[in-house]
Amino acid sequence: MSRRPNPQPPRLSDPQTASAAWARYRWIMRWVLAAAVAAVGATILYLRADGSPLSWATLIAVIAGVGLSVLLAGALMGLLFMSAGSGHDADVAAFRPEDKSGDWLDRRDPDK
Repeated sequence: MSRRPNPQPPRLSDPQTASAAWARYRWIMRWVLAAAVAAVGATILYLRADGSPLSWATLIAVIAGVGLSVLLAGALMGLLFMSAGSGHDADVAAFRPEDKSGDWLDRRDPDK
């Protein structure tokens, strides 16, 4: 089986593209952090208005549960946007196994 090198390097290997993609990701994460703080604040205000007892354990659970959930969801969505916006998804969609250099093709099916 002949192996050809990948005709184009991944776009994230270009320093300018990678720098712009990561800068956009940091910008998104700043907004996600603000949304997480707002969500934690809104939850605490709701619990206070509801008359629920607000012990230290409750506050820590709200901060950990609501805050980290919003941060995780935002981080994953930000990575999705970064992947799509940098062209990495298009590179993967255009990938053909015969373009891949390396010996992973031989290890996949030893009978070939």
